[in-house]
Amino acid sequence: MEFNLAEVHEAVAAAVPGRECIVWRDRRLTYAEVGDRSRRLANHLLAHGLGVRRERDELAGHDSGQDHLACYLHNGNEYLEAMLGAYKARVAPFNVNYRYVAEELRYLLNDAGASAVVFHSAFADRVAQVLPDLPQLEVLLQVDDGSGAPLLPGASWYEDALAASSSERPDVTWSPDDLYILYTGGTTGMPKGVLWRQADIFVGAMGGRNLATGQEWESVDQVVEAATGGGVRLLPAPPFMHGAGHWLAFGAFTGGNTICLQDDTVGFDPDDVWRTIEREKANILLIVGDAFGRPLVDRLEAAAAEGTPYDLGSVLMVVSGGAPLNSSLKDRFLEQLPTVMVMDAVGASETGSQMSHMSAAGQRASTGTFTPGPGAAIVSPDLTQVLEAGHEEQGWLAQQGRVPLGYLGDAEKTARTFPVIDGVRYSVPGDRARLTADGQIELYGRDSVTINSGGEKIFAEEVEQAIAHHPDVYDVVVAGRPSERWGQEVVAVVRLRDGAEQDEAALLAEAERHVARYKLPKAFRFVDAIQRSPSGKADYRWAKAQVLG
Repeated sequence: MEFNLAEVHEAVAAAVPGRECIVWRDRRLTYAEVGDRSRRLANHLLAHGLGVRRERDELAGHDSGQDHLACYLHNGNEYLEAMLGAYKARVAPFNVNYRYVAEELRYLLNDAGASAVVFHSAFADRVAQVLPDLPQLEVLLQVDDGSGAPLLPGASWYEDALAASSSERPDVTWSPDDLYILYTGGTTGMPKGVLWRQADIFVGAMGGRNLATGQEWESVDQVVEAATGGGVRLLPAPPFMHGAGHWLAFGAFTGGNTICLQDDTVGFDPDDVWRTIEREKANILLIVGDAFGRPLVDRLEAAAAEGTPYDLGSVLMVVSGGAPLNSSLKDRFLEQLPTVMVMDAVGASETGSQMSHMSAAGQRASTGTFTPGPGAAIVSPDLTQVLEAGHEEQGWLAQQGRVPLGYLGDAEKTARTFPVIDGVRYSVPGDRARLTADGQIELYGRDSVTINSGGEKIFAEEVEQAIAHHPDVYDVVVAGRPSERWGQEVVAVVRLRDGAEQDEAALLAEAERHVARYKLPKAFRFVDAIQRSPSGKADYRWAKAQVLG
């Protein structure tokens, strides 16, 4: 059997209606209440004419036949309700990076062909800036976040829209072919929408397997039976605008579990996270690599030293997804929480969950070696064969089986990322890896010009273009260097025009007009000449040497 995410949530909600589904601040929403609210949103979207335009069997893998809803929100119950409500209307929601400036937001909403957007009031001014260029944007839903921003002309308050809509099951027929869309950056730095069938992402990352056996669920009844025995409480600390956060949430919904959110979902306050876990008796914490792990473990250690340790006896596991967690930080977590397991979970927007590494107290933690999950494989550099265990050659980390349909609107990139090898379709997003003789995967990282800073993918070419707008810049190349706080940080290597003065503040100010602040360089290196290949391409090995030197 194949599944639809709306169908799964409705079935679980019917089985455990009184169980807490989402807990945030003073909101304690049960499965029945979230089901009601998401159905109301679905009926609001349907009443405005949104839904399916063409069924999947009429389309190529890189095409969508559904209307798209942009989720332009900080974490909160509304984010997950928006996703669920869209699925129940057969509308495809997609994630918006709330750090984007207007230029980036305009590109993203145009690329996605968004028909609707749900946004926090804090972002109303940015939405207003881009609306004149987005005539296809028909439905605007504004979430009151206490910022005091007035209702945008043409928008409806989110709660008013729900209150005015029916809570009846929407009059549509859900399909396992309905889309799940996750926007990620491409190798050129432009965001790309990864198109998944819901049936595939359900198995790939949203609880579609029996955890005990690794086998796919065979019926809704099996899912419901397992969910009835659920009740685990999970706290995803990262934003839902990244796949790791809402993958955990939807996996929790499949299992009939409870998602707890820290009070402050705009900034990141480690004390707030630990206090929420303590208050809500959460069992599993999701973080993104060192950028989250370091301040959290620093606060744990400080609280212990102050004689005011947190009561964290409920915690069973700390999971890092989206970026690896440094082994020294794992050891520090295990020293403070000796009964807890620490898991590094590896996956990509184009693969779903692929592999993991578990660490426990009493053993030396490591980073970079993982146990593969179902469908994970290593393919040769030329994408012609699957490499066997023990092969000395580095290949590409790949996934087969439940993989995406393609990239929205990009047939060429779809064909390149999802090659067919010996009659089997694979997803190969670009990580170098090797399969050891004992069946473990050694992960070496992206071979492209990608900088992973605090779980955010930053593409060198995009930052280069932003800096190059400054008239004093003759040439620029960007590379990453190790950072204790962020894992990696951006450094710009700049050749100025003759006679120009070194003015880092001016370069940052120009770049900030074109890209989000988290993409800005943490440092500059000024050089007399930038080394490029004969074709004009930047020599990133040379650039990295300048950055590290």
